[in-house]
Amino acid sequence: MGVISSIGKRELQSYFATPLAYVFIVIFLALAGLFTFYLGGFYERGQADLSPFFNFHPWLYLFLVPAIAMRLWAEERKSGSVELLMTLPVTLWQAVLGKFLAAWLCIAIALGLTFPIWVTVNYLGEPDNGVIVAAYIGSLLMAGGFLAIGSCISAANRNQVVSFILTVVICFLFMLAGFSLVLDFFSGWLPGPLLDAVASLSFLTHYAAISKGVLDLRDVLYFLLVIGVWLYATTIVLDLKKAD
Repeated sequence: MGVISSIGKRELQSYFATPLAYVFIVIFLALAGLFTFYLGGFYERGQADLSPFFNFHPWLYLFLVPAIAMRLWAEERKSGSVELLMTLPVTLWQAVLGKFLAAWLCIAIALGLTFPIWVTVNYLGEPDNGVIVAAYIGSLLMAGGFLAIGSCISAANRNQVVSFILTVVICFLFMLAGFSLVLDFFSGWLPGPLLDAVASLSFLTHYAAISKGVLDLRDVLYFLLVIGVWLYATTIVLDLKKAD
């Protein structure tokens, strides 16, 4: 854990040593506020809840998280510093997890800075704060899922733009996996049980359940499993690239 912590601390400092983290946080807060109060009709709804705020999170993450993830490994591979990292007494898993946790913490900071919206809804009414806490947890887990996918794609590409585009596409497919747009593509050649398995992969379905205040263990485990599988895939990709 000490090695992972050191890598994570170095990565987090690198985010705030450049404009990247600040730009990400400002854009996230600005768009979250815009979507909540204008597009979401926060005041017009006359309800003391944060549904307009959390409903837009999947779409914010769809583009903002890949922007953070695209540099996780693509930049290291392009500059050649990944080879230097591999010579250190650090395992691939420690390096992958350390860099992932740093990026996830950066997203968590941006999410935490939205607390004035939470304060506002408590000032205007009496919301169910338990539901809001659950929705924050679901939002952070979903962001972690997007980030883990982006980590793997970044490890496979030297070009950050390509990594960004591929991550957006794959995350979009995971978001809509339970909808007809995706299921119709598979329905012609996949048997029923496998089609149901594809439908169960939808980020939106699991996130919607958590954001309603239902912290079902299955939904939490789903996101943790997605994170774990894609981070493991990242280590495999890096190991294969190291052998090239």
